[in-house]
Amino acid sequence: MYAVHNNVAVRTNWAEKKMAGADWFSGFLKRHPSLSIRTPEATSLSRATAFNKHNVDQFFDNLEEVMGRHQFEPQSIWNMDETGVTTVHKPNKVVARKGYKQVGSLTSAERGTLVTVSCAVSATGNSIPPFFIFPRVNFFDHFLISAPTGSAGGANPSGWMKEEHFVDFLKHFVVHTKCSKDRPCLLLLDNHSSHLSVDGLNYAKESGIVMLSFPPHCSHRLQPLDVAVFGPLKKHINTASSAWMFNNPGKTMTIHEIPRIVAAAFPLAVNMTNIQAGFQASGIYPLNREVFPQSAFAPAFVTDRPNTDPCRASDALVLNYTQNGAPTIHQSQATNTVHSSDLPTSSGHRVTTPVELRPFPKAGPRKETRKRKKLTSSILTDTPVKERIEAEKTFTQQRMKKTLFSKTEKKKSKTSKRTSKKRKEQNTESSSDEEECFCLVCVEPFSNSRPREKWLQCIMCKQWAHKDCTPGLSVYICQNCDSGSGSD
Repeated sequence: MYAVHNNVAVRTNWAEKKMAGADWFSGFLKRHPSLSIRTPEATSLSRATAFNKHNVDQFFDNLEEVMGRHQFEPQSIWNMDETGVTTVHKPNKVVARKGYKQVGSLTSAERGTLVTVSCAVSATGNSIPPFFIFPRVNFFDHFLISAPTGSAGGANPSGWMKEEHFVDFLKHFVVHTKCSKDRPCLLLLDNHSSHLSVDGLNYAKESGIVMLSFPPHCSHRLQPLDVAVFGPLKKHINTASSAWMFNNPGKTMTIHEIPRIVAAAFPLAVNMTNIQAGFQASGIYPLNREVFPQSAFAPAFVTDRPNTDPCRASDALVLNYTQNGAPTIHQSQATNTVHSSDLPTSSGHRVTTPVELRPFPKAGPRKETRKRKKLTSSILTDTPVKERIEAEKTFTQQRMKKTLFSKTEKKKSKTSKRTSKKRKEQNTESSSDEEECFCLVCVEPFSNSRPREKWLQCIMCKQWAHKDCTPGLSVYICQNCDSGSGSD
C-alpha cells in the first residue's frame, strides 16, 4: 500500500496479495545488516502509557529537589523493591536433538508457593542482606538458617508485604546503613500500598530516611533494581533451583529451601557492576534527566489528547523525518501533525510518509469506572505529603468502620426479623393447636378458659380436661379410660 501510494513499481503478486513476499523481506534484512528479528519484551498498557514525558520530568524534579536540599553522596542513595520467589522455577534452556517437539524438564510442582524477597542497593554498588516474607501465620528464626548472613524476615499468610512488614524492613535498613538525622539517606521506592504506611513514614522521618516515590507503572525504566538487578537474580535463582532438583531427586521443594537458593544466587546477581549499571541506566546517579530519548515515550502517544484549555500551549510530541529518512521526535505546538519541510524526496516529488498514510491511532475518552486516587511521584517524608497520607488513611479507616458497622446492623436486623417471624409462626401453630383442644367433661374449648385456669391431661389417652371438672387427683385418668380398664 505504501509503495503503490508513492508510485513505486511492484510485482504483480504483491498487488494481488496486497503485501510484499518473503523473498523481499529476506533481501531487506540482507541489505540492512543492523536489523534483526527479535522477541519483544511484553509491556502492559498501563506501563506503556504511564511512562511519558510529564511523569518522568516530575520524578526528576523531585529528585533534583532532594539532592539540592540534602546533598546526598552516592553511598547514601538507595533503592528498595520486592520480588517474588516461588518453589516452582522456570527451567533453563537445554541442548536436545532436532525433530522432537517436546523437551521436558522437572519442576517441583504445578503451582508454587510465593516468598517475597525485599532488596535494597546503593548507587556505589553496595547492598544490604535481603528481607524475607514467608507465607505463614507466625515467623520463626529457623526459617533463615540457610539465608544470606544478616538477613531478616517476617510472616504473612499471603506471602506479600504489608504495612507492618515495611516498618520491620525499615528497621532492618537502618541497622545496616547506620543512617540518622545527622547522616540522612535517600530511599527510592514505588507507590505500593504497604510503602505508604503511616507508622513507616513516621519511623523513616525519625531515623533520617528521605523517601522518594517513583511515578506509578514506571519502575521498569526508572528503578535500578528492575532495570539491571532483578533480571540476573531471577536467572541465577532458576539455575540454583534446577541444581537443587538435580541433587535431590524425588523430593519436592518447599519454602524452607528458598533462603538457601537465594543465598547462592544473591552474590552473583546483586553485585557492584549490575547495581551501578542500573543507577546509570535510569539516570538517577550520575543524575541525568535526559537519559531517555524522546522515542522512549512513543508508546504513550496513543493517549495524548488535545488540550482543551486555549490559554495554555500544548507540548505534544510530534514525529518528524530527517534528510536520511530516520524518524525523530521533538516538541511542537501542534498535535498529531507531521512536518513535511524536511521529508525525503524522489525525482522531485515529495514522498508520502507512513504517518500520513496511516496516522497513529488515538485512545478515546478515558472512562472512570471507579473513583480511585491517582498517585504521582512525591517526597513521601515531607510534612505536607505525610499529613495528606495520614488524612487519607484515617478517612479510609473511618469509612471502612462505618461500612462494617452498617453491614453488622443490617445483619442483626435481618436476624431479628427472621427470629420474630419464626416466633410468630410458632405462636400461630401453638394457638391453632390449642383452639382444637376441648374439655372431656364439659366440652368447653381451651380458648374460653379463664386466666390461670388449670387443665389436667389423662395419662392414658393424653386428652385434656378442666381441673375443676375432675376429682382433682395428681394422676388423672378420664372416665372413658377408667371404665375401659374396669371392664377388663
